[in-house]
Amino acid sequence: MTVHFSSRVDISEPNPIAAAQAKAAADGIALGKLNDSNPTRHGLAPKEIPSIYEANPRGPKAARKALAAFLGSRNGQAVDPERLYLLSSTSEAYSWLIKLLCDAGDAVLAPKPGYPLIESIAGLECVHAIEYQLRYDGAWYIEPADIAAILDSPEGERVRALVLINPNNPTGSYVKENEREALVALCRERGIAIIADEVFFDYDLEPLAANRRLAGEEGALTFALDGFSKMLAAPHAKVGWIQVSGPEHDVAEAQRRLDVIADDYLPMSDIIAGRIPALLDAADAQTDRVRARVRGNLAALHGMLESDELGVTDVLRPEGGWNVLLRVPSVLDENELVLKLITDHRLTGQPGYFFDMTSNGYLAVSLLPEPDEFARGIAAVLDTVRAMLG
Repeated sequence: MTVHFSSRVDISEPNPIAAAQAKAAADGIALGKLNDSNPTRHGLAPKEIPSIYEANPRGPKAARKALAAFLGSRNGQAVDPERLYLLSSTSEAYSWLIKLLCDAGDAVLAPKPGYPLIESIAGLECVHAIEYQLRYDGAWYIEPADIAAILDSPEGERVRALVLINPNNPTGSYVKENEREALVALCRERGIAIIADEVFFDYDLEPLAANRRLAGEEGALTFALDGFSKMLAAPHAKVGWIQVSGPEHDVAEAQRRLDVIADDYLPMSDIIAGRIPALLDAADAQTDRVRARVRGNLAALHGMLESDELGVTDVLRPEGGWNVLLRVPSVLDENELVLKLITDHRLTGQPGYFFDMTSNGYLAVSLLPEPDEFARGIAAVLDTVRAMLG
């Protein structure tokens, strides 16, 4: 089934002048422009930024080529730089893709428990976020039948995209191979696009089996999101990207519209883009550094929980990412737990209900802090649990 695209994006036929300009470009004819208002083409660029600005909607081509080579080498599968869009963040990518796929009143499916970003961005676009529940049975998993049931319901008629976070935050669960096959087939059958957020993919902790990225998936129209925020632990770099894949017809129609959105925003700075090749050269070493930190802290966490005399606090199995969920006795109120941490230890945190956990007794914890700081934080949680239980 063909994917539905929103009516927001104007893809009407070009006027005669635009058509003539396009033909001249295709024939290799360079046209002068009486209306050229790009100052960098007229010797007016500042000496600190002397390059000529090309305003490529998908991002500077040299940067996309470098990124495509990196992704192809990492994943063992060639990546076409023309299937990549550079932008400032995955949050911006969500916004673009909701514009691309959804009219006002349409909906996207988003996982719960989960970080509440998608609902907020969807709301800004006048689009609904319909939650689907991850299930837990010693490990988190997606039940494809749950997704099908939502799509078969009255509200399912307006669903335009399925968001898969691989691995999810804060549950740390990857999309399993059997889940992937079923969900790709379901989306292809229903004409629904997949938005795959894979920013934490490289930070595997305790995976159940080998996992695969959804980037490059050909079975259904797929938009894979990634960026330097997690890969380089550099949210201040402000570099993210969308990789488009799927059936050729769907990809062509999607890119025709996505080019319009990208051209309206042109978010990628040439200054930052110029540094992308060097940053990619540093990516493997930096990812290894961060992975060593989070794995080390997870090992320390297991040790502290095992040696805790009370023994009532544990951690839900984290397959990947750099956050985990502590489980404390459900008789303890989550708000009271965090408020007591603030009062007694000058520490704050995020209780499970912030992520729409379906029951009480959870606390999200980052694995990023320096080891001594991390250990002090966990000790404070255990002390607070002990004090609250009396």
